[in-house]
Amino acid sequence: MNLSNLKPAEGSTKTRKRIGRGTGSGLGGTSTRGHKGQKSRSGYSKKIGFEGGQMPIQRRLPKFGFKNINHIEYKAINLDTLQTLADAQQLAKIGIEELKAAGFVSSKQLVKILAKGTITSALEITAHAFSKTAEEAITKAGGTIVKL
Repeated sequence: MNLSNLKPAEGSTKTRKRIGRGTGSGLGGTSTRGHKGQKSRSGYSKKIGFEGGQMPIQRRLPKFGFKNINHIEYKAINLDTLQTLADAQQLAKIGIEELKAAGFVSSKQLVKILAKGTITSALEITAHAFSKTAEEAITKAGGTIVKL
């Protein structure tokens, strides 16, 4: 085997339809577009969402909802995640930098601590926001909270 006798596998390639190359090809004449009508003309393109003149679905359905421009998006980190991170790296302080280094958050994300799981060690936790139950759980375990 060499480069001169390489071929694709049997049945893996097909020949392209050469449309509009004379009646002898079987694909001349109307060039597979049928007879007359808007769709047979050059330059025809169907508009996105066009349903043949029927009222399109995006106009039939009512508008609803809105985007709150004051909404702040937080990355949720749970207490059990903080506890496993503290146990794995023997940390007493956990802040945004430690969470970035561990791969939990990216540089532009805001962090909110939530109360899923339990926390056993007294940690100093720095974040942008805390849920009330998470605050209670951290202070109950002997830890402290620092809000950014």
